Amino acid sequence: MTPLSDRISCQEQLLPGDTLPEKWEFAQQAGFGAIELRGKGDLAFEARLPELRKAAADGVVMPTVCVEMLHFIGDFDAERRADAIKQMRSQLTVIGEIGGGLAMTPASYGQFSRRLPPFEPPRSPEEDRAVLFEALTELGEHAVREGVVLALEPLNRYENHMVNTLADAVSLCQEVGLPSVKVAADTYHMNIEEADPAASLVAAAPWLGHVQLSDSNRLEPGAGHIDWSLTLATLDAIDYPGTLAFECRLSGPAAEALPRSVAKLRAAAL
Repeated sequence: MTPLSDRISCQEQLLPGDTLPEKWEFAQQAGFGAIELRGKGDLAFEARLPELRKAAADGVVMPTVCVEMLHFIGDFDAERRADAIKQMRSQLTVIGEIGGGLAMTPASYGQFSRRLPPFEPPRSPEEDRAVLFEALTELGEHAVREGVVLALEPLNRYENHMVNTLADAVSLCQEVGLPSVKVAADTYHMNIEEADPAASLVAAAPWLGHVQLSDSNRLEPGAGHIDWSLTLATLDAIDYPGTLAFECRLSGPAAEALPRSVAKLRAAAL
């Protein structure tokens, strides 16, 4: 298996350049081996197919897409929920068409938090789970047909009230029971929610489909206090097969912060 340090990708919006080939040139120079795409709503990702096909033909490596919307598969509103499922179906198809393998989504973002007033959501935990099970099953079956994977990303308690930990996501994956439905771990959210991040990764290993990287302060890896040596050693020990995608803010200019961060991760992996 390719070493973890050679499977680091970066989300496209962090990379300098006006086109994907320009971003790819910088990414390679900075030490990245792939670009993680962003999938906006209104089928915008599907509309990029000509651009994405050309970039793939030119050698740009694009294994994953992270949805970028304001409503998601666990929305309280049925119409917004149906649209989120429609967007994710499209993104799963598109990422497969360009040679990638995984699209990820949270249950929701910014919709409700039990940590902030009014504290009690308008839907019961049982209703939340039923809604997510239905959406994940539909999308998982579509992912099987497309030969790709849907990954559910837990978010921290202030951004989401339904799926906060890797164990929460694993529980849903187990209930859905499809190999195409997995978990996306984000080290920033884990820093808030997981009592023992390394142990959580080990427990989630059979369902772990993707990992996103940012430090404890949401900046690039190395700019906070996450133990990257332990994190990378754990992923290596569980034979994690996917990429490690930067999803973060930057502490300085991209041309300085990104290569510095990749170098720190590689040093931590030694």
